[in-house]
Amino acid sequence: MTGEPTAAGTAGAVSTSTVEPALAVLPGPRTEASGLDHEWQRVVAEIGRASDIDLICHINPDGDALGSALAAGLALRSLGHRVRVSFGDDPQIVPESLSFLPGQELIVPAADVPDVPELVLCFDVASEGRLGLLRDKAFAAPVMVVLDHHASNPGFGTHRLIDPGAPATAVLVDELLRRLGVPLDQALATCLYTGVATDTGSFKYAATTPATHELAARLLATGIRHDLISRQLWDTSSFGYLKVLAGALGRAVFEPDAVGGRGLVWTWVPYQELALFGVTVEEIEGLIDVLRRPAEAEVALVLKQDPDGTLRGSCRSKGAVDVAAACTELGGGGHVYAAGFAAREDVETVVARFRAALAG
Repeated sequence: MTGEPTAAGTAGAVSTSTVEPALAVLPGPRTEASGLDHEWQRVVAEIGRASDIDLICHINPDGDALGSALAAGLALRSLGHRVRVSFGDDPQIVPESLSFLPGQELIVPAADVPDVPELVLCFDVASEGRLGLLRDKAFAAPVMVVLDHHASNPGFGTHRLIDPGAPATAVLVDELLRRLGVPLDQALATCLYTGVATDTGSFKYAATTPATHELAARLLATGIRHDLISRQLWDTSSFGYLKVLAGALGRAVFEPDAVGGRGLVWTWVPYQELALFGVTVEEIEGLIDVLRRPAEAEVALVLKQDPDGTLRGSCRSKGAVDVAAACTELGGGGHVYAAGFAAREDVETVVARFRAALAG
């Protein structure tokens, strides 16, 4: 897909400072605003002092989560740090659509992360629960830095770089690399481009800004094949996926009176159907983008069943409804226009709870 990972840059000057829990909410990427710049300096200083660094992304990682963690991992390795990238799932499965990402040799099982890590960097983790099996280990670290862009993030860790206005966590990682003095190469650019493209829906979501396109231009300037990346992310699937898609669309329900008359369309995918056609839950992540197309529905919801019966909900709004608020009420979270949650009840009960949360 791209060139092999290459060594990147050398470390810039790193200052030292006293560690204090702090919250930095960034108004936009690459900000130099007073106070926020100091917090970035403290994070860079902590990284400079650490020899062993664990990078954790959320469970069931998407392109932004894994791309961000791998980009940071490759950069820190080039600076001489010992790094591990992990996420708290067991079994730990990298989605086939992300199999092309460079740096996957850095990924280790959750069990291989130390019980008390020296320094933890969390990427795209909107809440503690999204750390999965790595929650306790992450909180045992004396320094835990959270880089995230979810508006629903309640704030945790000793350093919190949270930018609800950023279209992707990869934007924050780009800022981190700049401050570490690591120049972009094709491996880093592939990871970052995947993160940005994934969370902007290929640059079509409302959070996309001129700065987003400027970042994409810098990433493309390294020579990465964005066409091949996009094909792998959105336009490649197994034949079994088409069968699952057909079943899910056949079960789709349209409720015109839901969401205050704005309309809700929803469906679900039973685990037995996934197993029958040899399709993973990760492979059907894009189903929500098909379901959200009807003009009559403001909100779309897809429920995907895990082997243990857990239903994982993915929902989208076209802009008039804050689905993050509804998902937070159900124990999940996300963005105003895109969010998710998990539940253990039956399908009808979960949809009823979601419908009520939207109405509230």
